[in-house]
Amino acid sequence: MRNTFGNFYTITTFGESHGEAVGGIIDGMPAGITIDMAFVQNEMARRRPGQSNITTDRKEADTVEFLSGIFEGKSTGAPIGFLVRNTNQHSNDYDNIRDLFRPSHADYTYYKKYGNRDYRGGGRTSARITIARVVAGALAKLVLKEYGISLNAYTAQVGKLAVSRDYHKFNFAEIEQNAVRCPDPVKAIEMEQLISEVKEAGDTIGGVIACVIKGCPVGLGEPEFGKLHAMLGNAMLTINAVKGFEYGEGFNGCSWRGSQQNDIFTSTNNAVSTVTNHSGGIQGGISNGEDIYFRVAFKPVSTILTEQQTINKQGEEVKIKVQGRHDPCVLPRAVPIVEAMAAMVILDAILYQQSTIPMHK
Repeated sequence: MRNTFGNFYTITTFGESHGEAVGGIIDGMPAGITIDMAFVQNEMARRRPGQSNITTDRKEADTVEFLSGIFEGKSTGAPIGFLVRNTNQHSNDYDNIRDLFRPSHADYTYYKKYGNRDYRGGGRTSARITIARVVAGALAKLVLKEYGISLNAYTAQVGKLAVSRDYHKFNFAEIEQNAVRCPDPVKAIEMEQLISEVKEAGDTIGGVIACVIKGCPVGLGEPEFGKLHAMLGNAMLTINAVKGFEYGEGFNGCSWRGSQQNDIFTSTNNAVSTVTNHSGGIQGGISNGEDIYFRVAFKPVSTILTEQQTINKQGEEVKIKVQGRHDPCVLPRAVPIVEAMAAMVILDAILYQQSTIPMHK
C-alpha cells in the first residue's frame, strides 16, 4: 500500500477513520521556519467535521499534536511527526454493513484487493485520512509564505449552481464568510439551500472547487514527465471523491481557436507578462509567472442514507440502508484539502528546482 506523497517534501500518512488516531510524518521541511501553531490549527478547523448544518454531524476537535522536528517554535529540518486523535467515533453505526458493499464506494475494490476491510466509516479509505494532508499542507503554506506565494481555493459549483469562471470578479475574503466557502455571497445562499434540501432527502450532491495560486516564480515544473500541471492533477486526483481536473481554460477552451486561446506576451521595464492567462499560469509544463488556476470536479458522496440494492460478501443481491453521520456535499470541507495538496506540490517543485539548477531571472 502506498502511503507517501511527494518527492522532496513528503508526507507519509497513517490511521483509520475509527482507529485511535490519524497522523503522519513530514520529511523535507526546510529548517528555521517559524511554526505558527494557531495557523495550523485554523487550517484544521476549516476541514473538521460538524462545523455547520450542511456537513456531517460528527464532532471532532481535530487538535494536532506534534511529536518531533520542531524546537523552540521553529522547524529543525528533521522529520516532523504528528497525530490527531479520533475522539467521537460511532463504530456501531456501521455494524449493518459489515458484510455489505456500499454502491460506488471503495468497500468492494478494497476487499477484493486486500482480502479484508475495516468497515467502520470506511477505515483507510475514509476522507478522515485527509487530516494528515491538511497538516502537511499548512506547514507547506508557511514555507511558501516566505516566497510570497499564496493559495486560495473556493467552491465554484454545487450541482448546477455555478459562479463565474473569472476569479478576478471575486473578493477572496468572502470565501470564509459562509458555510459553503463560496466567494459569491448570493450564490453561496443558493448553494447552502440546495445542500440542505439534498441532506433532508437523504441524498448527496457534487460540484467543483476552483483554486488560484499567486506569486509562483517562472520555471517550476519539467517539460517532459515532471510537468507542473501533471503534478497538480495527480495530487488532486488522490483526494476522495475527485473525478476530474482541469487547469487554465481546460475543457471550456477546447472549442476555441488558437487565435482566441493564445496568451500574448508583453514586456514592461524588462518584466515579462501575458495579456491574458488562458494557459492558467503553466506553459509546456512549466510555470510562467502568471497566476496558476485550476478546477477540481467532485462527485456526490457515494454513502447515501436512502435504501439501495447491492451485494454481500457471498455475492448475493441484498438491500442496504446506511446509518451514521455523513456529508451531503464534501465541497465546503474539501476546500482546505485542495489548498493543502496544491501547497505541497508547489513546495516540492521549488525544492526540486533548488536541488538541480538555480532559478534563472
